[in-house]
Amino acid sequence: MPGAGDARRGPAQLFFDLAGAPRHGDADFLISPANRAAHEMISRWPDWPDSALLLVGPPGSGKTHLGAIFARRHDALLVSPTDIPEPGALCGACALLDGLEAVTDETALFHLMNFIRESGGSLLISSRRPPSALKIALPDLLSRLRRAPVVEIGAPDDSLIRAVLEKLFRDRQLAVEATLVDYVALRLERSLDAARAFVRMLDEEALSRGRPVTRALAGELLQLIDASRGA
Repeated sequence: MPGAGDARRGPAQLFFDLAGAPRHGDADFLISPANRAAHEMISRWPDWPDSALLLVGPPGSGKTHLGAIFARRHDALLVSPTDIPEPGALCGACALLDGLEAVTDETALFHLMNFIRESGGSLLISSRRPPSALKIALPDLLSRLRRAPVVEIGAPDDSLIRAVLEKLFRDRQLAVEATLVDYVALRLERSLDAARAFVRMLDEEALSRGRPVTRALAGELLQLIDASRGA
């Protein structure tokens, strides 16, 4: 792999190429004040106040991870926002729709929500924004979504970013100083996906240069990422 400074593959390309597939196990979900309420509500199933539950939060906050935990625990059917099945396919089942903002057939979602309610099923819907902030054209669907309870998951706070970075370094068997973790946590984009991508990038770059993972190398890569965003 070329060094991050080679002229140049490009730091942005390097960053996203190394993002890798995140792990969505229960033990990989780190609880903090930003996500505690959402985690507790998901864990309370089937004691939900309604057949549908909206999980709202910004990109990179852990919605997909929490949804994956719910789906695995309860063998939930995965509903694609761009290919919503006929309602009868989910009779009495748990289901997960990850990405309300990506729904292409509002009528199909409206019928699905009603059917799940009538058949005793449950539907977890994740969304980047509340329904009222989305461009939902079907009044009946908007009304139905507004009646569903909402649990919010906030952007990762400093403590969560640090905890995630520490775990990612441990997972890669990288012994790093606490000062490095603090340095990166204060400068990295507030996103769990960004944390995963950066640790992978840092590890790969250190290996390619035959160098240990240091604060100086971390700073160099952070500067490259910042420069690529401003380009």
